[in-house]
Amino acid sequence: MKQETNMVSASLNGIRNSPRKMRLIANLIRNKEIYSALDILTYSRKKRISFVFKKLLLSLLSNWKNKYDQLYSEKSEKKEFLYIKEVRVNQGKTLKRLRPVPQGRGHRIRKRSSNIIIFLDKKKEM
Repeated sequence: MKQETNMVSASLNGIRNSPRKMRLIANLIRNKEIYSALDILTYSRKKRISFVFKKLLLSLLSNWKNKYDQLYSEKSEKKEFLYIKEVRVNQGKTLKRLRPVPQGRGHRIRKRSSNIIIFLDKKKEM
């Protein structure tokens, strides 16, 4: 028995924000409809991070249309909606810098970056 999967993904690597901060926004949009998630990101307080996620969601929607638009325009199926199936935020490269402190020492500063992967899927309405 074959199960049809209609998943599409988009990823963005090397974002100069820590994964911990990115996961706060990722938790807001996980398992939501794509247009609902775009509304959440538009009115979010973390403007820089939400802009990155919004850019990625628009890219994901474009990927979906490129892959499935011709297929679904020919068929007339039941109404379906797209939702965010999975959001992964992983740690990217870490830049290591030194900050001078008294007595000629240096303390290490870690400037973290993150990688995001989002998967989009469709659900049929009841």
